Amino acid sequence: MRYDLVIFDNDGVLVDSEPISNKLLAAYLTEMGHPTSYEDSLRDYMGAAMHRVHDLVEERTGQRLPADFDDVFHQRVFAAFERELAPVPGAVGVLEKLAADGVPYCVASSGSHERIRVGHRTTGLDKWFDDGRIFSSQDVGRGKPAPDLFLYAAQRMGVAPERCAVVEDSPLGVRAAVAAGMDVYGFTAMTPAGRLSEATELFSDMRELPDLLS
Repeated sequence: MRYDLVIFDNDGVLVDSEPISNKLLAAYLTEMGHPTSYEDSLRDYMGAAMHRVHDLVEERTGQRLPADFDDVFHQRVFAAFERELAPVPGAVGVLEKLAADGVPYCVASSGSHERIRVGHRTTGLDKWFDDGRIFSSQDVGRGKPAPDLFLYAAQRMGVAPERCAVVEDSPLGVRAAVAAGMDVYGFTAMTPAGRLSEATELFSDMRELPDLLS
């Protein structure tokens, strides 16, 4: 393999959580008096840390979301995860291949540490990710599209940015990886290819990824 580290986004790349969380986010924002469709949520918030939701709502309406917004939202998301969440098809096979080949990998997600761990525990992916392989936007000052999270993950894993491959499914994540000086593979299962046009390569089936990385 031509990379020394593979960095995975989490939501939509490892766990099939984007439909669940964006439907719930759209519904909750609408409930709060900020009409939002599922498509709006995917466009504006997919791949982003929660502070982006607060920032955009305040920028557009001049109103602040309630202080307990994140807590209530995550309670709803975690309950739905327990009922519905599954790994992205093909993700386990990719992790098996990387582990068998001795290629280091980790996850760098806009989601909180709690969200990452709940998703992994629910789907069985926790067997592939110990604490040393999990990085969250909580660990850095700025989330995606800033490069900070990917640079932090690479530094903690002891790999130079130019030796890293990032696997992303959101425009914000692709922009962050490019800004970090890393190759980025854009996963188009849910995101139109045109929105990930800055990626090094695009692919639509996770089972294609090992060959692309080789």
